[in-house]
Amino acid sequence: MDPAVRPLIAIPARFSARTSALRYAAEVNARALVEAVWRAGGEPAGIHPADTGTAARLSRFDGVLLPGGGDLAPSRYGATDTHDTVYDVDTLQDTFDLDVARHALASGLPLLAVCRGLQVVNVSLGGTLEQDMGGPEREHRHLVHPVTLEPGSLVARATGAEKTDASCYHHQRVDRLGAGLRVSARAADGTIEALELPQADGWFAAVQWHPEDTAHEDPAQQGLFDALVRAATR
Repeated sequence: MDPAVRPLIAIPARFSARTSALRYAAEVNARALVEAVWRAGGEPAGIHPADTGTAARLSRFDGVLLPGGGDLAPSRYGATDTHDTVYDVDTLQDTFDLDVARHALASGLPLLAVCRGLQVVNVSLGGTLEQDMGGPEREHRHLVHPVTLEPGSLVARATGAEKTDASCYHHQRVDRLGAGLRVSARAADGTIEALELPQADGWFAAVQWHPEDTAHEDPAQQGLFDALVRAATR
């Protein structure tokens, strides 16, 4: 492959109500996330959330990165109530992210899902979420903690480790697993920290933590982005 031609990695944009430098509300992605894809040799491209044409739009990309963000609407996984800690729910964002997950998995497009992205994939396959993990003493916000990876799993191979220090920022977690998903990492408190889909047609890994937070200094975390881009070049 010509090194000047980078595989194109789609990153669904996140709506932001306040972006002072642009003077308007914006569609954004975290700079650390974009830079991690670039370091891996990919060409990161933010894509506008829309509720039509997802499959055709994704067909021009070589891989997908589903990033973190606000909470999914609990109704998306069959809940009849909404915990008062649920935040930043957006109907269009939910519709688009769920469509992206389904189409990427169905087409075999390489997919790395991060934090909310993991939860989106789980829900897209019929799984559910625990709406709140139980308050400040239990949530995983502003927390770096050890995560144990299943030996031989995609995440273990990508990071080159069986235990890693993971930077987390979430108050929800997987409850019931979606169809076909397998747990490939857990935190000490039992929280599911990574998932994979053994029968997937293409490369797929999902992590509940934010590898972009420390990827610039931790080769294990950068390894997840490297693995995505390698899969996208084949």
